[in-house]
Amino acid sequence: MFAWLRRLRAPAEVPIDDAHWAHLRRRLPLLDAIDATDQARLRQLCARFLARKSIYGARGLEVDSGMQLQIAAQACLPVLNLGLEAYDSWQDVIVYPAEFVPVLEWVDESGVQHRRAEPRIGEAWARGPLILSWEDVRAGGRGDGFNVVIHECAHKLDMLDGDANGCPPLHAGMSRADWHAAWSSAFERFCADPQRMAWLDPYAAESPEEFFAVMSEVFFELPWQVRGSLPEVYRQLLAFYRWEPMALE
Repeated sequence: MFAWLRRLRAPAEVPIDDAHWAHLRRRLPLLDAIDATDQARLRQLCARFLARKSIYGARGLEVDSGMQLQIAAQACLPVLNLGLEAYDSWQDVIVYPAEFVPVLEWVDESGVQHRRAEPRIGEAWARGPLILSWEDVRAGGRGDGFNVVIHECAHKLDMLDGDANGCPPLHAGMSRADWHAAWSSAFERFCADPQRMAWLDPYAAESPEEFFAVMSEVFFELPWQVRGSLPEVYRQLLAFYRWEPMALE
């Protein structure tokens, strides 16, 4: 069935009762820093996300409503002020019990075909599903800088204008030159000496797109670290996500 037809037939929102929301807040300390107004907006956005997306398990994992809400809340944080329409290009969230091992196949410039199995805790496919490890979803949202849901959703936003490259489509008034200046300088500094930013996952050095995704995790989980160490990157993230994620006093 076509995705647009599914959306027409689906309810506009999946109701979230007070008990489920209270339980979610206990599971996600990350939400403690969000004021009451934004809590209400996030809850409504989650209700719409749950109506629009299909979240289901793989390898025998049973995904219950509480698990779905935990994923939805973390996925909706990055688009709280961007709108859920930013996620319209994809429909499904596939959840594995733990780390999964996709088989990667590609042909290099010489025409040689390669095949490699590589463990993952999350993947984001352009116009395809969001894939997550439940074990790692549960480990996120604690305000320690790690959040696989936000990481993969940042890739989804990065892909809105094509392949992920560390520069998502910028809003009117944002300068592409300023974005590249801030991010390329920070990426080079981090790659040259990762210990200078020990709070940042070393995986961020893999590529500019991974640097953006990892930095997005930290922006929502530990924003003061980004602001203190990389103020220009922090300003670009504020402008892009259109929201200051936590009180910094």
